[in-house]
Amino acid sequence: MTGTGHEEPGRPAGPVRRAVLDRVLRTAAERAAAPGGLRFTERQLYYEVCRVLQPWHRAPRRTRFTSPPPLSYPAYRAALSRLGPGTVAGLLPPVVPGPREAAGRHTPEPDLFDYGLPRLLVCESDDIAGMLRANGVPTESACPVYGVAELPLEQGVLRMLARAERATVYLLHDASARGLTFPARFAGTVDVPDGVRVVPLGLRPRQAGALHLVHGRGWAYAAVPVEGPAPVVVGGTAPGKSPGKSPGKSPGKGPGAGSEAGPGAGRGAGADAGPGLGLGFALGRRERDWLRRGRFVELAAVNPASLIRTVHRLVREVRPPRSPLAELREARRAGFLTWPTG
Repeated sequence: MTGTGHEEPGRPAGPVRRAVLDRVLRTAAERAAAPGGLRFTERQLYYEVCRVLQPWHRAPRRTRFTSPPPLSYPAYRAALSRLGPGTVAGLLPPVVPGPREAAGRHTPEPDLFDYGLPRLLVCESDDIAGMLRANGVPTESACPVYGVAELPLEQGVLRMLARAERATVYLLHDASARGLTFPARFAGTVDVPDGVRVVPLGLRPRQAGALHLVHGRGWAYAAVPVEGPAPVVVGGTAPGKSPGKSPGKSPGKGPGAGSEAGPGAGRGAGADAGPGLGLGFALGRRERDWLRRGRFVELAAVNPASLIRTVHRLVREVRPPRSPLAELREARRAGFLTWPTG
């Protein structure tokens, strides 16, 4: 169903359109909370509304593409306001910006830092970090979750990572030119102990394309090269100790950041800042072309249940089961039970 289309800012919706939007919103809220009454953010609910209106997520994943939003963010907010506060079950309140406090300083128990910590997750979005915490990810995967506003990590947390064998810090970010620099920005902010792995999990443009997520438009990122490798590649062990460590600790917002944000997705994280100091991955040509068109996809665009399930799997480093077809292809490459030639 795509009949709602784009609404012009300031143009009031008619009664039929309002009734349709209200029904779509309730359907989207039920899907966002499934299964088991998950908690979700306001932007996650917006993208769930987009999936109800435009179900591209059902398309085959072999064909990778993202799509513009079928509904403007102001129209969604107007529909949400009509339902009234507290009427959407599972909707989390927005994170209120406050004074920066290093992660780990909240506890009055100094003995806590005497233990080892095998894994830790840092999200570029504070809202997503709060959503993962609200849904029990730290407890179920034994993995504390922090947002970027809680950086740098407290020294006690760093000592816990150093005490654990093969400790890993996982980074979760948007698929945007700014988001892809999150590993480099993290390396410039946190002095990760030697031997601790730092593993970027994504989201990357190709992953967003496979999931057919809704994209927004922000900067035309001219900093993304058309040819050649990405400017900075950070990954592996202790990027804070690597030669590619970013010199600046807080790249900040670029001039005029977000001024070209698309009307559909609102001011998402990808539209809110410049490209930063360097990319965190070596990008393919299609990914760079996608970024140069000013597109971005937020983590919030991923269905809440899918995001939680993926985070659990990635931080536990559980490999997905292989399909029989993939095993057959590998066997054929190895020559097992293949027809002789010649």
